Formats: sequence, C-alpha cells, structure tokens
Amino acid sequence: MNNNTELTFSGRLRSVKCALTGIRIMISSQHNAWIHGAATLLVAAAGLTLNLTNAEWCWIVLAVMSVWTAEALNTAFEYLTDVASPSFHPLAAKAKDVSAGAVLITAIGSTVIGLLIFTPHIVKRIDNLQYFKP
Repeated sequence: MNNNTELTFSGRLRSVKCALTGIRIMISSQHNAWIHGAATLLVAAAGLTLNLTNAEWCWIVLAVMSVWTAEALNTAFEYLTDVASPSFHPLAAKAKDVSAGAVLITAIGSTVIGLLIFTPHIVKRIDNLQYFKP
C-alpha cells in the first residue's frame, strides 16, 4: 500500500486511467455487461423520444447507474473469488451466486423504475393516437 497521502493531478489522472481500464475489462469480459449496454442505449433513446422531465431523467440515470455499479462490483467479486479459490469450492460458488443475485435485484428494481417512468408517457402517446382515428 502506498503511504503517500499527497494529492497530485498526475496521481488523479492515473486513478482515472485505472478506473477506465476496469470499465473496459468489465465490458469486454462480461456478456451481461453487453446486455446492460444495449438496455442503456434503449432506455436513453426512449427517454429522448418521450421527452422525459429532468426529475424523470434523474430516476432513470440513478437506475442505470445502479445496474452498472452492481455489474462492476459483481465482476470484481468474481475475479477476487477466483484468486482466493482457484479450484471449485462450494462456498466460493455461493459467494458468486449471491453477488450475481445482487445484480439481478438491482436490474429488477431498475426495471420497475423504468416502468413507473415510461408507462404514463407510452399510455399518453397511445391515447393521443386514438384521437386521430375516424
């Protein structure tokens, strides 16, 4: 551990570089991250199309960010578990399952937030289309 507590600009840049490398590793190694990426793009496009309010965008950003954070922590936990237990161990398997479960819980919660935000906008669009029918 580095005991140098002095904050430097170059040190912060190195930290950002390491963080970006971690994100790249997660995206390139985790298939579920690709699904999260596609979902993020879909949700962003829907939000722009439906003209979400600033408050609604805050909830959407929070939901998206929580899923990405959970996936990143799950990935880190899987790597650490593999180092701690290179061969199969039932407790290591349980730890990985619980970590993956945390991602699932976050994804479900984020889906609920998305439904709460998007459903009224979609229903309103459908109702507006019915007014134009003869």
